[in-house]
Amino acid sequence: MEEKEIGVITHYFGKIGVGIIQLSVPLKVGDTIHIKGAHDNFTQRVDSMQIEHEDVESAGAGDLAGIRVAQKVHPNDKVFLVVE
Repeated sequence: MEEKEIGVITHYFGKIGVGIIQLSVPLKVGDTIHIKGAHDNFTQRVDSMQIEHEDVESAGAGDLAGIRVAQKVHPNDKVFLVVE
């Protein structure tokens, strides 16, 4: 498996389990991502995504996208796209 850095976590909303990613390249629902930081290291599938509280199927470079995350994440955690 190959990984490509696609963004960074900017915020985490603990009550709803959502991480905000500042994207540097596009991301779409169904992609597999790897989140890695000082306290976090896990892989998950993107099941849903929102921009400005609206459900979207994809987000582009420069977007702030909210995704439901399997575990707690922290600001500055790096986000990688897992390429099969």
